[in-house]
Amino acid sequence: MRCEIVAVGTELLLGQIVDTNSAWIGEQLALAGIDCLRHAAVGDNGQRIHDALSEALARADAVIVTGGLGPTQDDITREVIAEVMGVGLERQDFLVERIEKRFAGRGRRMPENNLRQADVPVGAVPIEQMPGTAPGLVCPVGDKVIYAVPGVPSEMRDMVNGTVLPDLILRSGSTSVIRSRVLRTWGESESGLAELLAEEIVRLDATGGPTLAFLASGIEGLKVRITAKGDTEEDTLAMLAEEEVRVRAIIGSVIFGVDEQNMESVVLDLLVAQGLTMATAESMTGGMIGARLTEVPGASRAFVGSVVSYANSVKHDLLGVPEGPVVSEAAVRAMAAGVCEATGADVSVAVTGVAGPEAQEGVEPGVVWIATSVDGVTEAVQVRFPYGRTMTRQLTVISALNMLRRRLIDRG
Repeated sequence: MRCEIVAVGTELLLGQIVDTNSAWIGEQLALAGIDCLRHAAVGDNGQRIHDALSEALARADAVIVTGGLGPTQDDITREVIAEVMGVGLERQDFLVERIEKRFAGRGRRMPENNLRQADVPVGAVPIEQMPGTAPGLVCPVGDKVIYAVPGVPSEMRDMVNGTVLPDLILRSGSTSVIRSRVLRTWGESESGLAELLAEEIVRLDATGGPTLAFLASGIEGLKVRITAKGDTEEDTLAMLAEEEVRVRAIIGSVIFGVDEQNMESVVLDLLVAQGLTMATAESMTGGMIGARLTEVPGASRAFVGSVVSYANSVKHDLLGVPEGPVVSEAAVRAMAAGVCEATGADVSVAVTGVAGPEAQEGVEPGVVWIATSVDGVTEAVQVRFPYGRTMTRQLTVISALNMLRRRLIDRG
C-alpha cells in the first residue's frame, strides 16, 4: 500500500503556518506499515490542487489531503476532488443537520455558507468522526482512494485515527502488528548517537530485526525510535523490549524518558518518588523552568514555586547573592541555596547567564551558569551555547532540569 499526502492552503506556502499535519500523518502511516512516498503542499488554487491530486494518484494507491474543507470561498477541496472523480456534488441532509446542531450547541447563528460543507462528491462517503463543522470524506477513484480531512489538527487526528488508518490497513490486507517505542535522550548529538549505535544498526540490518531511527526534536532532545513488526501484539512488544535492553546497554546514560515522557515529567516523578519538594531561581530564563514544570498535571505534588530574579536587586535582596558579578559561579550557587531557604524546598535549580544579543559585565552571550542544590549540597557548572537568545534560553531550561535529574538518580 503506497500513500501520498497533499496539504492544501496558501498560508502553508507563505510560511504563515507550519505544516505539522503532514508530519504527524506520515508518522502514523509509518507506524501502520504503510509506505508514504511523498508530501506536497499546494495553495488554494483549483487547477494546482487538481494537478497535485492527479499526480499523487498516478504514483500511489491512496492520497490523504488535508485542508480546504471549510465554508469560505477559498475552501475548494471538495469541488476539486469531485472533478478528479468525474462526478458532481450532492448536498447531504444529515450533514446539514449535524452542522446546524454544532452551531446551536454553541448558541450561535449558522451562516448560510456553512451549508457548503454538507456538499459531498457523488459516490464519496462522509467520515463518521466529525468533531467540527467540516465533514471528512472517503472518495473512491477507480481502485484507488482519496481521503479528505480538515486542516484543523485536532479534527484531522480524530478522523485519521478513527477512519483513515483502519481503512488503509484493511485495504492493504496486512495482518502484521507494527509498534514503536521512543527513547528520549539529552546530552549527545545525532551523529554521536549514530556512531555509538552503528554496530547495533548493522546487526539489525543483517538479522532483519527491529529498526532504529533518529528523530531530532530541538529542545526536547533527540529521540531514538525502535520499530518492530510481528505476527501478534505479544511478539511485537517482546521484540521491542529486547531491543530496548540492547540500546540502553549502549547509550543508557543519555536516555531520560520513554515515549510521551519529557524532561520535566521525569524530574517531577523522581521528586515525588523520593518525597522531595523543589523550587527554581531563574534570571535569564525568566520563569521558563517553572512554566515547563507546571505544564505537567500534578506538578504541585513536588514543585513549590520560583523566584524570577531578573533584576540584580532581586538576586541580592531575596536570594542573598553577594555583591559582584551576577553571571558567576558564586552568584548561581547563592541563588540555588537562597531559593531553598526562601521557599523551604528540599532541592532547587538556579540559572544565570547572558542570553544576548549583547555582552553583560564583560561576559559574552551564550555563557550560562547552572546550579543544583540537593540535600543542602550545591553543585554548579558553566555551559556555553553558540546560539541566539531564544535557543540559548530554551537549551538552558532542559540542561538545568537534566542536571537535577542526574543528581536525583544518583541520590536514589
